[in-house]
Amino acid sequence: MKSITIQGVKREDLGKVATRNLRNAEQVPCVVYGSGEPIHFSADEKAFKSLVYTPDAHTATIELADGAKIQAILQDIQFHPVTDKILHVDFYQLNEDKPVTMEVPVRLVGRARGLVAGGVLRFNMRKLKVRAIPANLPDEIEIDITPMRIGHKMYVETLKNDNYTFAHPDNAVVVAIRTSRNAVKDADQDEDED
Repeated sequence: MKSITIQGVKREDLGKVATRNLRNAEQVPCVVYGSGEPIHFSADEKAFKSLVYTPDAHTATIELADGAKIQAILQDIQFHPVTDKILHVDFYQLNEDKPVTMEVPVRLVGRARGLVAGGVLRFNMRKLKVRAIPANLPDEIEIDITPMRIGHKMYVETLKNDNYTFAHPDNAVVVAIRTSRNAVKDADQDEDED
């Protein structure tokens, strides 16, 4: 999985005044959980651009000013309700042997036979929650929709893999090919001609 580096500085003051001063200086208060005591730090708001505003899934390497490097995933993020500025970020530290849950994007490849016949694609789940050890986390989940016809559905159960598990029910529909109004009209016209 791709990793993004975020430069940070440990925080000493954790109160409201210190947090407000950080935000005024375009810094984001952050915390890393996962092993022992939480680590509080701040980072430049621009450093989160390629981690937050992307459809891709990434891990983060947090490099603190004291030389410490922490591998983590984005756990939670809070935005200002009006300005959409990042207010706070929570990270979860990765351990090589401890499974983590992360949202991974789904990418469709191919052209479904049902679409060529006039069907409509329903892409219900553009991201799936995957649970795996960090080494087995996929960058994306690729689904070949070429053999799908009108009425076919692709379930989470069909995407199962030995390297990771899904945090969704097996019968959840990821993608489906539905009948369109035009396809229904065409079918009705064919019946009238007979």
